[in-house]
Amino acid sequence: MPDLPPAMRRPIPAVLAVVIRDDRVLLVRRANPPDVGLWGFPGGKIDLGESIEAAAVRELFEETSIRGEACDVVTAVDALDLDADQSIRHHYILVAVRCRWLSGTPIAGDDALEAAWFDLDTLDSADLAMSFGVADVARQAAKRA
Repeated sequence: MPDLPPAMRRPIPAVLAVVIRDDRVLLVRRANPPDVGLWGFPGGKIDLGESIEAAAVRELFEETSIRGEACDVVTAVDALDLDADQSIRHHYILVAVRCRWLSGTPIAGDDALEAAWFDLDTLDSADLAMSFGVADVARQAAKRA
């Protein structure tokens, strides 16, 4: 393991807000590393003392201006941010929370370049550059919606 500060030697808990509405999924194009420019779910780090559900709802609003309600946890995935030499820079544990749309139109904010709805059946298109696992998590959430 590279010489990292103690706080970075452990996985970082974060959330993904997965919103499915009318057979479409809400995605944001990331403005910051990792995965700059790729489409993925709104999300981010969980604040100290914040519940998973509250973090998902907060991140959803900060990145898209969409108001939502947390429903249930879809899955949890590991996301490794690697250096050019393949050493681990960050290790995130991403908890995907299915959220119900309450109101709003997607407007990119905070850490997003764009925010938009995508048809679920177009997620496998080569034209849509997405972060790893987005299509699979969206399909899992759609089965619960």
